[in-house]
Amino acid sequence: MSPSIKAAKWFPWLVLLCGGLVLAVNLGIRPSLGLFIPDMLTATGWTASIFGLAFAIQNLLWGLAAPVAGALADRFGTTRTLVGGTVFYALGLYLMGQASSPIALYATAGLLIGIGVGASSFAVVLAAISRVFPPERRSFVLGLASAGGSVGQFVMAPTTQALNSGLGYAGALAMIALISLLIMPAAFALTGRADHTPGSATAATDLGPSSLIDAFHEARKHRGFLLLNAGFFVCGFHIAVIATHLPTFTQLCGLPPSVAANGLALIGLFNIVGTLASGWFGGRWRKKWGLSLIYGTRALVIFVFLLAPKTADSIWLFSALMGALWLSTVPLTSGIVAQVFGPRYMATLFGLVMLSHQIGAFFGAWLGGVLYDMTGSFDAVWIISIALGIFAALIHIPINDTALRTEHRVASKA
Repeated sequence: MSPSIKAAKWFPWLVLLCGGLVLAVNLGIRPSLGLFIPDMLTATGWTASIFGLAFAIQNLLWGLAAPVAGALADRFGTTRTLVGGTVFYALGLYLMGQASSPIALYATAGLLIGIGVGASSFAVVLAAISRVFPPERRSFVLGLASAGGSVGQFVMAPTTQALNSGLGYAGALAMIALISLLIMPAAFALTGRADHTPGSATAATDLGPSSLIDAFHEARKHRGFLLLNAGFFVCGFHIAVIATHLPTFTQLCGLPPSVAANGLALIGLFNIVGTLASGWFGGRWRKKWGLSLIYGTRALVIFVFLLAPKTADSIWLFSALMGALWLSTVPLTSGIVAQVFGPRYMATLFGLVMLSHQIGAFFGAWLGGVLYDMTGSFDAVWIISIALGIFAALIHIPINDTALRTEHRVASKA
């Protein structure tokens, strides 16, 4: 892309639009994959634990891929990283529908999709957006970009259910693999690397770490960074439990598949409101207070849902409330990383935080299946989710979110 285009005033908004599209496709497809589990359980005769482990592997590989993808984007550029991730994603989606054994399911739904999602998700996209916006607008635009994932989930959940009903899970997954390729053209607007170049929106008065290794050592010595990792572990646990097991849970309650599909769509719809509100909040008040509020409210919502009668209406209300709290953690968490350490190595550092998120997601997806097979109920995993929500609400309070170095706006050059 020519330097004159990158220097144009509208270029940051193009980056934001294309970043939102990438997240819409990536995060619209990923949470909808749990809708295939009930039919695949019936068709294959495998246990819920097998699918739980497959999705746990997926979440773990997503986490492992995120910092690697972030480092690759910081070193070689965002576009190349996103294109490579999309290849893994599309291949994994198609081959998941062809899986004839648990090992094949682990390799496709687990390994390939996990790498694909991790290499084309938050760490890479939000870092590219952060580099083209000044600090005072960053929290809000990160919220806008994160809302793209919400729009995608709102659209893809009913679309996935319709494709599954009309084509069967194998045909539906082949169609969704084609949809995932939409990431590629959008990726070409998300150019750039971590190094400062003329025309970028911000620069640091103190450039700080001169290498990824130095940035890593600086972050690991910062207590706030460690607490953010612990909190994002809880976020991953919550999301994986719901995204993976809500369809099976609604079936266990004697409700039709459409209830779960509509529930996931409601999560996406209300997530739009949540992420936008979160980005707005983070631009006005301390982001750590917002994170404590979100996690504490999650614990309360899950507690009330555990006690409530399980009807279509109660599941939809639960989905709407959790949707408002779903990705609202992302602009605040990523915003603190950028605020404290600066945007230069944000892709790598937020990738490390995403690794913690996905380790939590691994345990959420895996434990959900194991505890269901052991007890015939999801009650135990709901109780664990409540306790973790309270824990996360408390640990964000002592985070020191003071910037280690300052940033200033620099003039664009054609």
